[in-house]
Amino acid sequence: MERKTHWAWPAFTRGIVPKDKLHVHLEHEWEVYVRDFPVLVGRAYVQCPVAEVRRELAENIYEEETGGLAAGKPHPELFLEYPRGLGMNVERFSRVQLLPGARRYRSFLDDATTNRGWAVAASIATLFIEGTPYERQGLDDSAPARPEPPLDEHPLVKHYGLPLECLALTKAHRAVEGEHRKAAWRMMLGHVPADERAEVVHAMAQAVETWRAYRDAVALACGVTHETLPLTA
Repeated sequence: MERKTHWAWPAFTRGIVPKDKLHVHLEHEWEVYVRDFPVLVGRAYVQCPVAEVRRELAENIYEEETGGLAAGKPHPELFLEYPRGLGMNVERFSRVQLLPGARRYRSFLDDATTNRGWAVAASIATLFIEGTPYERQGLDDSAPARPEPPLDEHPLVKHYGLPLECLALTKAHRAVEGEHRKAAWRMMLGHVPADERAEVVHAMAQAVETWRAYRDAVALACGVTHETLPLTA
């Protein structure tokens, strides 16, 4: 998970991406995983024979699909408040044409969550997709925590003028994500059989590589190159 970083991300967090290109990023996030994230977690649920793990997954699905624990609305619906608040045409999100690198990443997500058993499906859905390079902090209190700047410092607010009230998904993630991270690691460390761990690690390595290629494609489509980034990025 500490390899889940991308060279172009500072362009998105520092307002370097032109606003008229930002829709490319949001549309791809929506089509690649946001809209279907509850389904991806659900695939792990239906394959899993371990009741304790299923309960963890069911809670995750319930919140993502309904917002019944924290958000008040389904998380995919709240995601659409980002483009709506930025004045984008939300109808575009019903007809996204994925870039080739994005299609390959989505194909990997479908394969990993459908055809490789519950352990791989759960690791990809709950660890990789939801996780960050700061996962170690959930296992070691001395490790760096994921930064949580004030909401008015959120890049979409600070650089692109997103109204604060459109950050409902960000608020929901901050409310539940800590427990989701702990649950993901409880499932992996407590219930994955020893003879399946190598396969899980292999799938996670594939996830990193296909995700980076996906983000490469989106960065290029947004006009971001190594040359456009400041030297301190």
